[in-house]
Amino acid sequence: MGALKTLHAPMAWLDGRWQRDVLLTVDSSGRWADITVNLPAPPHAELLGGPVIPSLVNAHSHAFQRAFVGLAERREAGQDDFWSWRDRMYALALRISPQQLRAVASQLYAELLRGGYTQVCEFHYLHHAADGQAFDDELDMAWALAAAAEDTGIGLTLLPVVYTRSGFNASGLRLDQHRFTADADWAWRACQRINAAGLARVSAGVALHSLRGTSAADIARLRDRVGGADLPIHIHVAEQTAEVADCLAATGRRPLQWLAEAGHLDPRWQLVHATHAEPAEIEAVALSGAGIVLCPGTEANLGDGLPDLSAWLGNGVSLTVGSDSQVTRGWVEELRWLEYGQRLALRQRNIAAEPGCQPSSAARLFDAAVHGGARAAGFAAWGLTPGARADALVLNREADGLRGLPDEALLDAVVFGSNGSPWQSVWVAGRARPWRAPQRVGDAFEAAMHELWCPDGGPQA
Repeated sequence: MGALKTLHAPMAWLDGRWQRDVLLTVDSSGRWADITVNLPAPPHAELLGGPVIPSLVNAHSHAFQRAFVGLAERREAGQDDFWSWRDRMYALALRISPQQLRAVASQLYAELLRGGYTQVCEFHYLHHAADGQAFDDELDMAWALAAAAEDTGIGLTLLPVVYTRSGFNASGLRLDQHRFTADADWAWRACQRINAAGLARVSAGVALHSLRGTSAADIARLRDRVGGADLPIHIHVAEQTAEVADCLAATGRRPLQWLAEAGHLDPRWQLVHATHAEPAEIEAVALSGAGIVLCPGTEANLGDGLPDLSAWLGNGVSLTVGSDSQVTRGWVEELRWLEYGQRLALRQRNIAAEPGCQPSSAARLFDAAVHGGARAAGFAAWGLTPGARADALVLNREADGLRGLPDEALLDAVVFGSNGSPWQSVWVAGRARPWRAPQRVGDAFEAAMHELWCPDGGPQA
């Protein structure tokens, strides 16, 4: 394909280090055609005003939960944990409409662009109408998410979720989960329809809610339906200690152990959270080629616990991050929390660094997230590399935390010294995108929030 435009950056983050005078050519499909270093800017090139780094994939998102942020941060009595938070969150899940979901997701996706994400993987289980019945078009909620992505310009990987039971010994879902019902055939049909729609920057994989939310038969059926298709397969796993205990009681195996020993895992699989993993399980995941998706902001907010980051990294497991419940909506904070959680637990510094190979904690985590995000979204390539979609972030060297620093410290300062969005522009498919929510998006979000939480003029969270 012919070149659409040529960009020139004074520096770019390539192959784990800064390189200078970088010429980036975008083809007519919005992908990087060529990237060349040590070339002065030709007369026809568009000059980028600062250093360029890859954007990241947000590998785990529940968009509707953006409407719940800030509404579960009080404890009036008793103990508050993941399970009590979940029951309160269902108050939102039980009534949000497709129109409200589009408004909420549009606001979220604009915020994710501002947070440095240009692709989002939607772990989508809010399938049906508020009464649990199918919409006339059973994918109305999925199309609302696709429309929100189009509203903002972000890329979207939709992951229709299989969800058939409320727990290991349950025969079905609870009444307050009736909107989630979907078996393997439903999720596969949804995946096929989304991919056949030909929407710009929208694709689909599949997901299983969790081992507690699906049966062994569900997993086998989905694997059979997917066959050898090169699609991402996501699952929540080992997020909570209670989940691990229940899995042990029901199956005699821990969740990751069960998945590995059942022979399900391969490089298409993305294990979301994987918080409570023993060394043998981490080694088994590494041997399978599966990846993990960590969500440090949400995991901290919900009190999930901390992963064994050093073991995951040391075993070479593909790793990336996601925003999950949306309490954090930028990758800078996710990477910062990922490292700082380890520092607090171990009372050491620079846990992610690899002396002799990559001494920068920020660089090692960032490069891992770039690579892992490609796999989570189902892409063959991601980042500043030929063939990948031409997405990037242009840093603002006058931003708080970056001003006056030597070049080699810039990425460290982005993660550990900035206020979270230190870029001057965000690029998607070779175009600079607005990364502040348009007024109409903000107005629609506020209207949806009022309908959901204050229909009679008072808060009802």
